[in-house]
Amino acid sequence: MDSASLPFILFGLIGATLSNRRHAPKWRSAVLFVCSVAFIAVLVPSLTAALPLAGFLVLGFLGLVLLQHGFVRLRSAILFAVVLAYVWLKKYTFLPPQAFLAQPYTTLGLSYIFFRVLRVLIETGDAGRSQRIGLFRYLLYTLNFTTFVSGPIQSYDDFARDQFAPEPISLGPRMVGLQLERIVRGFFKVNVLAALLIALQQDALVALHEAVPTSVRVVAAVEVISIYPLFLYSNFSGYIDIVIAIARLMRLRLPENFDRPFSSACFLEFWSRWHITLSGWLKTFVYNPLLKFLMSRTSSLPMQQFFGVLCFFVTFFLVGLWHGRTSEFVVFGALQGGGVAINKIWQLGMTAVLGRRGYRSLAKNPVYVALARGLTFAWFGATLFWFWGSWDQINRAFASLAWDHWLAAWLAVWGGATVVLALWEWIRKLLTSVRAGGAPVLNSRFARVAFATALALGSFVMTGILNQPAPEIIYKAF
Repeated sequence: MDSASLPFILFGLIGATLSNRRHAPKWRSAVLFVCSVAFIAVLVPSLTAALPLAGFLVLGFLGLVLLQHGFVRLRSAILFAVVLAYVWLKKYTFLPPQAFLAQPYTTLGLSYIFFRVLRVLIETGDAGRSQRIGLFRYLLYTLNFTTFVSGPIQSYDDFARDQFAPEPISLGPRMVGLQLERIVRGFFKVNVLAALLIALQQDALVALHEAVPTSVRVVAAVEVISIYPLFLYSNFSGYIDIVIAIARLMRLRLPENFDRPFSSACFLEFWSRWHITLSGWLKTFVYNPLLKFLMSRTSSLPMQQFFGVLCFFVTFFLVGLWHGRTSEFVVFGALQGGGVAINKIWQLGMTAVLGRRGYRSLAKNPVYVALARGLTFAWFGATLFWFWGSWDQINRAFASLAWDHWLAAWLAVWGGATVVLALWEWIRKLLTSVRAGGAPVLNSRFARVAFATALALGSFVMTGILNQPAPEIIYKAF
C-alpha cells in the first residue's frame, strides 16, 4: 500500500472522509495519527524491525526537549548525533560493516523523517517560535502518512499552521474536484506512463548487449539516456500528485515538489524545479550558511565568486549523496554538483565577456534557450546511470559501445531534446493561449473533467491489460 495503488488511494480517501466529519483540530489530528500508525503498521513487517526507526525518533525528540528547555548551546552536538545516527542506520558503505546492527530492520521513511527532524532542531529556539512542540505534535509531524514514504519535505510551521488551526482551510466542491482530478493524473503517471517507460528502458538496455549492428545499439543508447529521466519524473511526480491531493482533502497543504523541470533552461534552474523541497532544504540549511561563512572571510570579488561556485558544488553533491549509501551515489552527487558548478562558472564567464545586459539578452534568445534546455535534459539523463545502475550494470552498458559511439548517442539526445522540448513549449503556449470568457479553455471545468475522465479510462484499461501490481515508487528507497 506504499505505492500509488488503488488500495493506497482508497485508504487516503477514507482518511480524508473521516477527517472532515468534524472541524475540531483534535479530531482531525486524531484521524491523521490513527491513519499514520495504521499505514506504517501495514508497511513494517514486525515491531522488532521498527525499533531502530523508533529509536531515531526518540533521539530527535530528546534533542528537541533539550533545546526547548534552553540548552541551545548543545544544538551542534545534537545535530551531529542525529546525522551520525542516520548515517549508521542507513549503513553508508564508508563505515565498517562491523559497526552496523546485525538483525534486519526497516529504514522506510527514514530519509524524509531525517530532514523533518533536522529542521525542527535547527529552528527550535529561534525568536520566531514561542510555542513548544509536544510528543504528540512531534509524532504527528514526523509520521504523517502523506509524506512518510517519499515526501515532500514540509516544515513544521507550515504543517502546524493548517493542522492545528482552530478553523480548517476551506474545502469546497471545486477544490474537491481539483484534488480528485489530481489523483487521477498522478495514478495515470505512475501506473501507465511510468510503467510503459520503464519497460521501454529495460528493452533498450537488453538491446545494448545484443549482437546487432552498431547503429541499432547507438539508438538503444539514446533510448537508455533519454527514457529514464521521463520515467523517473512520471513515477515520482505522479506519487507526489496523489499525496498532495489526499493531504489537501484532509485540509493540509503540502508544498509542491515539481514545477515542469524539463522546461528549465539551465541545470541550476532544473534543480529549482525538480524535487523542490529537497533542493530548497539544502539551499536553506547548507548553501546559505556555508556561503555566508565563507564570504565573511574575504572581500575579494574573485574569491567570493569562487566560494559561490564551491558552495553550489557542495550543496548539490550532498543532494546526490543523500540518494544512496554506495559509491555509485558519490559519483551521482559529484555529477550533480559539477553540473551546477559548471553552470555557475558559465554564467559568470559570459557575464564578464558580454556584460550583464548582454548576457541577459543572450539568455532570452529562443535558439539559445532551446539548446540550453536540451543540454540540461541530456546532462541529467547521463548522470542517472549512477542513479539506477550498479557498477556492474554501468560498466557492462559502457562496454557495449566505443566511447565515440556513446558521445554520438549523447549528442543525439541533446539535439533531440532541444527540438522536442522546444516543440512541446510551443504547443503548450499555443494551447493555453486559446481563451474563452477571459480564461484559458484548457482550464475550463468541461476540459478538465473530460481530460480526467480520459486518463481514468486509460488507466483502468491499461492496468487491466498489463495486469500488474502498482510499480514501486523509486524515491521510496531513499
